[in-house]
Amino acid sequence: MTNAAAPARPPLPLALAAALAGLQGAVMVLVAVLEVLGLSSDRLAMGASTAFFFAAYGVLLIAAAGGLWRGGVWARGPVLITQLIVLGVAWTLRDHVGVALGLAVVAGAALVGMLHPATIAALGGGAEPEGADQASDSRD
Repeated sequence: MTNAAAPARPPLPLALAAALAGLQGAVMVLVAVLEVLGLSSDRLAMGASTAFFFAAYGVLLIAAAGGLWRGGVWARGPVLITQLIVLGVAWTLRDHVGVALGLAVVAGAALVGMLHPATIAALGGGAEPEGADQASDSRD
């Protein structure tokens, strides 16, 4: 006997993208904590605002990762935009090959997961909702 109320697991590409986004969010929160720990009086305002930014963005990314895992369409945008930003950061850090390569590989893998057809289908891309034909027919 199966439980119809049990949530379906996301497809593997979507799960990979969600996991990588969650990891990126956790790293951003860690960077915020390290920024707070390194605050000094000569750069208090800059350090505090930087820490706030990284903490807020990290929490947003963790929430988006959870939203993706549950099939939330709203989470697609923040995760996709983050990967494009990370690719830009990787490019600017190209003199530090290891860091740049690591950032690019993670962002690339997350983008592949987000743009995979199974992910798009799971997030409802391209498919009309059930009953959409009937609703438009009743308005004619």
